[in-house]
Amino acid sequence: MAKNFEVQVNAIVERNKRVEGDKAWETSKTRRLVLAFATYLVVWFFLIVINAPNPELAALVPAGAFLLQQYSLPFLKEWWLEKVYRNSSAKK
Repeated sequence: MAKNFEVQVNAIVERNKRVEGDKAWETSKTRRLVLAFATYLVVWFFLIVINAPNPELAALVPAGAFLLQQYSLPFLKEWWLEKVYRNSSAKK
């Protein structure tokens, strides 16, 4: 019985470590910058393929928009939690 309990606790501890690592990656600046750079490269390549003018400059727009969205989300989340979520959960 104690052995089974210990196995379950160890499984939970390992899962928590995995979840914490996933959360740290999801919120990391490294991830955001890698995704913005990847966005820039994909859009830049597409703009070259379609022969758009100034592809280097034009590709900055979606990459910049991605970063703006990523950095504004924490503020929007806090506002939503306070104004919308807490009010709706209080009515239940």
